[in-house]
Amino acid sequence: MRLLALVDSPDHVCCRYRIRAFEPALKSAGWSLSCQELKRSTFSRLAQLFAASSYESVILQRKLLPVWQLAILRKSARHLVFDFDDAVLFRDSYARRGPYSLVRQERFAATVRFADTVIAGNDFLADCALRAGAPASRVRMIPTCVEPALYPEAAPLPAGQDDAGRCDLVWIGSSSTLQGLEQQQPLWDRLGREIPGLRMRVICDKFPGFESLRVVPVPWAQAWEARDLAAGQIGISWLPEDPWSQGKCGLKVLQYQAARLPVVANPVGMHAELIEPGLTGFLPRTSDQWVEAVRTLAADEKLRRRMGRTARQRVESGYSVAAWAETFVASVAATEKPSFGPSTPSRRPAQGSIPDPFFVRLRRLGRFHRAALGGRLDGNRDNDDPTRPDHSRTCS
Repeated sequence: MRLLALVDSPDHVCCRYRIRAFEPALKSAGWSLSCQELKRSTFSRLAQLFAASSYESVILQRKLLPVWQLAILRKSARHLVFDFDDAVLFRDSYARRGPYSLVRQERFAATVRFADTVIAGNDFLADCALRAGAPASRVRMIPTCVEPALYPEAAPLPAGQDDAGRCDLVWIGSSSTLQGLEQQQPLWDRLGREIPGLRMRVICDKFPGFESLRVVPVPWAQAWEARDLAAGQIGISWLPEDPWSQGKCGLKVLQYQAARLPVVANPVGMHAELIEPGLTGFLPRTSDQWVEAVRTLAADEKLRRRMGRTARQRVESGYSVAAWAETFVASVAATEKPSFGPSTPSRRPAQGSIPDPFFVRLRRLGRFHRAALGGRLDGNRDNDDPTRPDHSRTCS
């Protein structure tokens, strides 16, 4: 059986972590996987959409096609899966026009209604799909997963005199998500002033400059990212509090935890689900709380290692490829065609589906963003094209 994935790029981080990571499990189940970059020119894309009919199942990842193109794909695909790990119905956190887009919301609603299966990366995204009209029996929540075996244990600090008392924060991400880190420069400078020996390792293709906190630039490379993460002592993440951030699936936090690092992050979106204060890290809100959390961890190597071990165990049991492989294969392998009429959910939803009604678990989301889901629309059709490659929308 053949599975087609239409993606930004086969090497895009979202494809690597959310589709290609499950290729061994698919192969064991008798499936072959073909990941294709969604064509940009109209004629090439049409040929690609019509060719989808030769596959038993098709995954459309994150792309919001114009409705007429979506209709062609729907007719061609025997089983259509929509996988998304970002709040693609909104613009990103740094968009000048704000988060709300009528075009995106309309295309998103059409996509989740047409799909046989919707795979959301977290509860917030699953709830967005349901509120947009996706039948509950078709929605699955599959988190972004990591392969723990790829992440070595964090090495102890070197014993050299120059490194005495040193502690490295570590941040990993793309140059686009670096904006969030740079916006918090006053916080990082305060940490640098108040905590002796503190540095920040930045694993990226671009590097910030702070006044009081030394930055150690580490050029990102897929082959070495796990090793570079393990060289730090405390993972950090910061997200703005907005609808786009609520949809982030916490990849960088999962990478830190797989590398057995404690994590300090603000309590936004998936941060509140992935980090248990006092057990696997801290969730500070204010700058004073950030200083206290980082100072506590920087001064206590045993605490860091204990939290790191606990975090690694949580990743292995709840966010590893092995933990979700069976659910992923079952989600993409179904063969039933959808009913395009009004759907009446069954009393007993299919295994792995979201029950109906679906209630957002407040512990995970922190607080409910009615504005984000209620859909304050700007009322204007914008020029957004959600089908274009946009590498600012990375998994993180």
